[in-house]
Amino acid sequence: MSEIILEARKINKKFNDPVKVKVLTDIDFSIAKGEFVALTGKSGCGKSTLLYILSTMDTDYEGELLIDNISMVNKKEAYLANVRNKKIGFVFQFHYLLEEFTVLKNVMLPALKLAEFSEKEVKARAMEKLKILDIEKLALKKANQLSGGEKQRVAIARALINDPDIIMGDEPTGNLDKNNSDIVFDLFKKLAETLNQTLLIVTHDQSFADRTHRIITMEDGRIINM
Repeated sequence: MSEIILEARKINKKFNDPVKVKVLTDIDFSIAKGEFVALTGKSGCGKSTLLYILSTMDTDYEGELLIDNISMVNKKEAYLANVRNKKIGFVFQFHYLLEEFTVLKNVMLPALKLAEFSEKEVKARAMEKLKILDIEKLALKKANQLSGGEKQRVAIARALINDPDIIMGDEPTGNLDKNNSDIVFDLFKKLAETLNQTLLIVTHDQSFADRTHRIITMEDGRIINM
């Protein structure tokens, strides 16, 4: 049996704005190590709300979230912040690089924050991630000198720096043209199939979703297919 990395058990979520509205209903699924999963559905179906809960950034929900078989319910914010930094790598639609820093420094930042390795070791680990993504030649360039596609690849390297249990992406190809979208997809596939990296990617791009290992489809706050 495959090792389960992330599990949602009967997660429900309501917003009070200004009346109570249920936005997630009985979300129940698990993701195994090395799976490349797409989370799809129309705008407003609850994908981003769910990702916010799964990433531990929203703790106001009913049900249970487990990451690496540990429940995230009733954990203090400092504990959850450490989980986000160590166990989850994030790739967003916008790369959020620090433009005045070099590529290498941008990739190093989450590991420097975690402070489990010396700066020298972090630098070596960052170069290793850049090599995996075939962008080591960009290491000393400033982020503001890169193309959009290059910036997103750097953002993926940064997400990998702490060897997370799972990479979560929120429309990571949303700002990219088809060629760069295909490059990012191929990198994700390589991570899953050669490094056994787990990925959960929210996407509107059906051609992207169709090429992943599994699609979880949402509609009106519910999972309708997985």
